[in-house]
Amino acid sequence: MPASLEDRTVLVIGRGSGIARAVALSIRDAGGTVVVAGRDGRALAAAYDEPGITAAQVDLTDETSIAALAERLGRVDHVVSTASARARGAVGDLGHETVLTSFDVKVVGPILLAKHFAPRLPTDGSFVFFSGSSARKPAAGMLAVGATNAAVDAVTRGLAVELAPVRVNAISPGTVDSGAYDGLGERKKAELFAAREAGNPVRRIGSPEDIAGAVVFALTTTFLTGASLGIDGGEPLV
Repeated sequence: MPASLEDRTVLVIGRGSGIARAVALSIRDAGGTVVVAGRDGRALAAAYDEPGITAAQVDLTDETSIAALAERLGRVDHVVSTASARARGAVGDLGHETVLTSFDVKVVGPILLAKHFAPRLPTDGSFVFFSGSSARKPAAGMLAVGATNAAVDAVTRGLAVELAPVRVNAISPGTVDSGAYDGLGERKKAELFAAREAGNPVRRIGSPEDIAGAVVFALTTTFLTGASLGIDGGEPLV
């Protein structure tokens, strides 16, 4: 039977909307006490005007900031990082800074979170990081994203061994209507979603709530570690 999040404190790093918000609310609804954290702590506090959720500031590209947050919070039971930095683009258009920032936020950041928070977690605590289906299904324009996500999967497995018995898992979403594609404009976003709905085995686009449910599963399933859960509608299969 899955463990409960009652009387557990969970740090969720990410934005005040989309997947991060769905994750924070789902953890709270499952009984957890949630601390949300991101670069703009004040904006997060305004976005999460919810009981059971408090906001804090952290910059995953700054180890001093991560260490300071760990010191302020003291013991927590679980850490979830949904943070990412956009690195889409064909290889000829990718810049050095863009690629490094993607790795800093999504790969190096979680390593430093593990460094500073693992000593504060109980032995039945866990980390959940975010990978993505582009690690398993290459696509034009997604080179840096796929490389970053593949590195997250490798970090997840390595930390699961090094931090045991603290568990470490990753969530690997497919195409999710989380706001990440809004920059394409309504027409291009609709065309992309229609193509992916027609092509993936479940015949629909994912929702933030699909991903949030998987995060709660990873947090509460105590025989799960070193896994990257593909919550992707089977997208990499086709």
